[in-house]
Amino acid sequence: MSKEVAQVKVKSTTAQTLEFSTRAWSLESALPSDKAEHQRLWLALPFLFGLFCGATSAAVWVWITWLQGRGGRTMFSLAVFLLCAATSVAASAKGAAAAAGPRLNNNELYKFSYTTELLLDKARGSKEGSAGYRISSDVNINLVRRDPSNKDDQLIQLAISNVQIEPVSQRSDRNSVLHGSTTESILGKTKLAALTKPFLVHLKNGKTKAFYSYWAEPATIKNLKRGITSLLQFQTHTGKVVENDVSGRCTVQYQATEGQVTRTKILETCKTSEIGFTTHSKVLGVSRKSSSVTVFKLEDGFIQSAVAEETHSLAVDARRSTAAKIVSRQTLLLVGKEAGPLEVAGKDVAGVVKSIDGKLAAVGIIPEKLKTQCEGCPSLFEHWQAVKKQLEPASLSKATAPRSFLGLVQSIRKASKDEILKVLKSAGKTTLPQVVDAVTSSQTPASLDAMLEFLNFTDGKGLVLQERFLYACGFASHPNERMLQALLNIAKGKIGSTDIKESVVIIMGALVRKMCLKGSCDLPTVVQVKKMILEGPESTQVESEVQMYLLALKNSLLPEAIPILTKFAESEVGSYSIIALTALERYDVSLINPKVKQTVNRVYHQNRRIYEKNVRAAAADVILSSNPSYIEVKNLLLSIGNLPHEMNKYMLSKIQDILRFQMPASKIVRKALEDMISHNYDRFAKVGSSSAFSGFMAKSPDVTSTYSLDILYSGSGILRRSNMNIYGSSQGSMLHGLQVAIEAQGLESLIAATADEGEEDLESFAGMSALLFDVQLRPVTFFKGYSDLMAKMFSMTGEPMNVVKGLILLTDHSEVIQLQSGLKASAEFQGGLAIDISGGMEISLWYRESKTSVNNRGALVVTGNVTVDMDFLRTGVEVSFETEASLDFITTVQFSEYPFLVCMQMDKAGFPVSDYFARYDSVSSGKSITSRKGKKQHVPGSEFPLHQENSNMCKRVFESSW
Repeated sequence: MSKEVAQVKVKSTTAQTLEFSTRAWSLESALPSDKAEHQRLWLALPFLFGLFCGATSAAVWVWITWLQGRGGRTMFSLAVFLLCAATSVAASAKGAAAAAGPRLNNNELYKFSYTTELLLDKARGSKEGSAGYRISSDVNINLVRRDPSNKDDQLIQLAISNVQIEPVSQRSDRNSVLHGSTTESILGKTKLAALTKPFLVHLKNGKTKAFYSYWAEPATIKNLKRGITSLLQFQTHTGKVVENDVSGRCTVQYQATEGQVTRTKILETCKTSEIGFTTHSKVLGVSRKSSSVTVFKLEDGFIQSAVAEETHSLAVDARRSTAAKIVSRQTLLLVGKEAGPLEVAGKDVAGVVKSIDGKLAAVGIIPEKLKTQCEGCPSLFEHWQAVKKQLEPASLSKATAPRSFLGLVQSIRKASKDEILKVLKSAGKTTLPQVVDAVTSSQTPASLDAMLEFLNFTDGKGLVLQERFLYACGFASHPNERMLQALLNIAKGKIGSTDIKESVVIIMGALVRKMCLKGSCDLPTVVQVKKMILEGPESTQVESEVQMYLLALKNSLLPEAIPILTKFAESEVGSYSIIALTALERYDVSLINPKVKQTVNRVYHQNRRIYEKNVRAAAADVILSSNPSYIEVKNLLLSIGNLPHEMNKYMLSKIQDILRFQMPASKIVRKALEDMISHNYDRFAKVGSSSAFSGFMAKSPDVTSTYSLDILYSGSGILRRSNMNIYGSSQGSMLHGLQVAIEAQGLESLIAATADEGEEDLESFAGMSALLFDVQLRPVTFFKGYSDLMAKMFSMTGEPMNVVKGLILLTDHSEVIQLQSGLKASAEFQGGLAIDISGGMEISLWYRESKTSVNNRGALVVTGNVTVDMDFLRTGVEVSFETEASLDFITTVQFSEYPFLVCMQMDKAGFPVSDYFARYDSVSSGKSITSRKGKKQHVPGSEFPLHQENSNMCKRVFESSW
C-alpha cells in the first residue's frame, strides 16, 4: 500500500480512529528496550487494538503478526490505524443499511386491512355496552419516489377503499342508529369520494415530513387520513424523541427488540392548537389519565401489523365515580403484496406531487379544528323559553335549577352578544337575577359585552343585578384579563351605590388571586389592580373604604400584602384588626415569618394596647394555625385563667379541640401540656358558654369534608362572635367551601349588663360576613347604632336576612382530546350550584332570649359530557349526579337566669343523591337514539355532634321552653 493511499484512508476515518492512532504511535515510542519484552508486547498488542477497534481477533492476529514479521514498527502502527479506519467505515455502512423506518420496495403494492374503533362508556363500563362505532377499510400503499441518496427518504401513496361503518357493540336494531344505513348514506357521496381519494405522505427516516391532501376536503376526512398515516411513523432503535403527528407535537418513547417496536406516547406532553380550560381549584376539578401504546410487528424491516390502543379516563375529583372513559383502537394488518406501479420520475418531492395531481397540497400532519354546526338545535332564546320556569326563585333549592342553569350556560357560550341581550331584556323580574348568573358564568367575550351594556352601574337602584354580576365574576372558573379590566373600568367610573363600589374592589382581589394562580400575575391589568389594592388601605381615612381594600387583599392572598396586613392587625379599629388577622390565617404557613408571628402574639397578649375579645380570639387562631413554637403555645396556655371570663372558656375549648381532632398543632400542644404549670386544674376547669368544636361532615376516598363551629360570648352572655366553617379536601388540596361569621357588639345596655374590658365604648352593631368557595363577599350589616337597633328590634319578623343567593358555576372543565385515529373527542364537565345562604339575629326582651341562625339551602348538579362529532356521525356519553341539601345552624341564648343557657344546633336534613348515565348517537340524516339510566339513594338527616356540655345545655333549654 502506497503512502498516498494511506493518507486518503486517514482522511476518511472517524475522529475516534484518529485519536486511537495517536495513542498507537505513543505506545510504540514507549516500548521497552529489552528485545524479549519487546516481542511479547508486540504479540499482545494486536488483541488490545482489535478489542478497541471492534475488529475480529483472528483477523487482527494474522495480519499484524505478518507485519511484525516484516520487522517494521511503522508498518505495525499504520496497519492498526488502517484497520480501525476500515472497521469504522464498515460499522457506518452497517448502520446505513439498517432501515430507519418502514421501507417500501419499488414496483410493489402493499395491501392492508385497517380498522379503527371508538368506545365511550362509564369508567367502570356499563351493562348495555359502550357507545361508539367501528370504521374498517382496505388500504393500498405503494412507493411513488425514493431519494437516490437515502433509501429512507420516500414519497408513498395511500388509497382507502371498501369503507364500512358499524356499531362497536351488539345492539338491537331498534337501539342502533346505524341500522339500515349504508356507508354512503352515512358519509354522503361527497365525503365518501373524498375519503377514498388517494393521498401522499413524505416519509423521511421513519418520520412524516409532509402530508399531501386537498384543501377543499372536509377536516374530518383529512383527520381520518392522518390517523392512518400515524401508523406508518416509527423508528427501529430505542430512544425518546419529539414527534409531530395527528396527536400534535408529543414526546414519544420507543422500545425496539427483534422484529418488534413499541411506541409509547407521553400524552401529557402533546401540544395542539386547541387549548381548553379548567377550574382553578383541584377540589372542584376534573382529572384525566391517559395512555397511548402502539406495537409494530416487523419482518425484514417492514410492517406486518400495527396495533394501537389509546385510553383517556376523566373523573370528577370530588366524586370519582362520576367518570367517563374513551378507548380508541387502531389495527393495520398486511394481507398481501402484488405488482404495483413504478416510481415516478422527478428531481424532488414537490415536483413529483405536482405531476401526479396539481391540486394536492402539503396540508400538515397536525389535525385541523372541526367546525361542527348543530342542525335543528334550538336557539338561545328558544332554550331560555324552555327552562325559565326552572329558574324561578322558588325552584332554586331543587336540582332542576342548576341542571337548567348548566344547559343555559352552554347555549350562551355559543351565542352572539345580540342573542344574549335579547334574553336579558325578555326575562321577568324574578328570573332576571338567575339569567345574570348564567350569562356572567359563561365567560365569553360576547357574554361579558352583553352584561356591560345591559347593566348601568350609575343607577343605585340596580344593586341586586349588579352584585349578582360581580359575585359571578368572583366565582369565575377561568377569568381573563378582559374581565378584570372591565371591573377596573367600573371601579374608576361613577357608581351609584357604595355597596357596589365595595363589591367591585373586593371581587377584583379574588380575580387577581385566580389569575396569579394560573401564571398571569404579570399581565398589565393585574399589575395595575395589585398596585391599587396594595396602596388602598393607606390612601384613605374612610373606615368603609379601608375595610374594602383590606377585604380585597384578603381575597388576593398576595405575598406583598403580608406587611400591610401585619400592620393593620395592630390597629386601634377592631374591624381592621379582624379582617387583617383572618386574612393572615388564610396564607400558606411558609409565608408567616417571625415578624408576623411577633405582631400577632403582641395582639393576643395585649403588649401595647387593650383589644376586643374577638380580635384576640382571631390572633389566637393565627398563632395556632401557623406552625406555633413551644414557647408560643406555652404562653397561650399560661394566659388561660387571666383572660376575660368567656374568653378563658373559649381558649380552653380551642386547645381541647386541637387535641381531639388531631390538628397540625396538636403535637406541640401535647408537649407544652407536659408542664404542670401550664396544665393544671385551675386552668382546665374554667366554665362558660363559649366553645370551639370541629368534626367530619363526610369522609370518602375522594373527598373529606370537615366543619368547625367557634362561639365566643361576652361576659354578659350576649353573642360576640359566631364562626362556622366548612372545608373540603381532595388530591392534597384544600378548599374553604363556606364561612359564615356573625358578629355583635355594644348590646350590653339592652340587659343592663357591664361590658368587658376594652369594649365599654363600642357602638351597637350586628352583622354577617360570608366567604364562599375561597371568595370573601361583602359583609352584610343587620343594624348599626342604638337607634337603628331599636328600630330593627321592633320591626323584626324573625325572617333571616339574605347573605348570598344565586347560581354558581363550581366545576368548569373543557378540553378537546385529539385521538391518534384522527377522531376528536370533546370533554365538557360542569358543576352548578343553586345556593341560598341567609342569617339572622332575633332578640326578645320579653322572653329574655336571643337567637341567631344561619340557614344554608342548596342543590348541586355535576354533569360530564364526552362527545365525538364527525358532522356525519355523532356519539357521546353523559355521566352526572345531583343532590339537594340543607344545613341549619341555630344558637339559642336564654338570659333569664345566670349563668345563661346556651344551646347550639347544627342540623342536616335528609337528602337524595342521584346518579345518571346517558348514551346518545345520531347521524346527519337526523336520526338519533338516546338511552338513559339512573339510580337514586337517600342519605338520612342528622344533627352534627358538638361537645357534651352543649348537649346538656340544649336539654335544659328545651325543657325550660316547655
